[in-house]
Amino acid sequence: MKITPYISRELHKDLRQEYVKYAKIIPLARWLDVKIPSKWYRRIVGGLEIVCGIALTFIPHRRTKQLANWILLSLMIAAISLHWAVDDKLERSAPALVFFFMLTCRLVVEWQIQRQDKAEAAKASAKAPSVGSTHSSIPAKLAKND
Repeated sequence: MKITPYISRELHKDLRQEYVKYAKIIPLARWLDVKIPSKWYRRIVGGLEIVCGIALTFIPHRRTKQLANWILLSLMIAAISLHWAVDDKLERSAPALVFFFMLTCRLVVEWQIQRQDKAEAAKASAKAPSVGSTHSSIPAKLAKND
């Protein structure tokens, strides 16, 4: 809806008006004394959201998903701060808050999975016999039969 009016013409028009306010107070643009057109700001944010959403949904590579998650999380933090800066109502900033918490939960779950994988790998390497070990990996009962 940030990019095209085909889904909802009314919502697209409303977003265009809101992004005019947001483009005026982008912190990085104010610090660098650069004017960013609201049209391009809206399109870049919408495009990043679409690309990162597709990456999270369809690309199986873990690092790509993590990068997309971090980009979206950064966008949500920026959106929340911009909503706060223009003194928007909670109903206007609620979607950004919800997505922020969802993306944060996804990062926590991914971190736990990585931690679990590392622990399992450490256990597997501890159980595997080391090279040059004097202990046989053949059980004692089978070794007697040889």
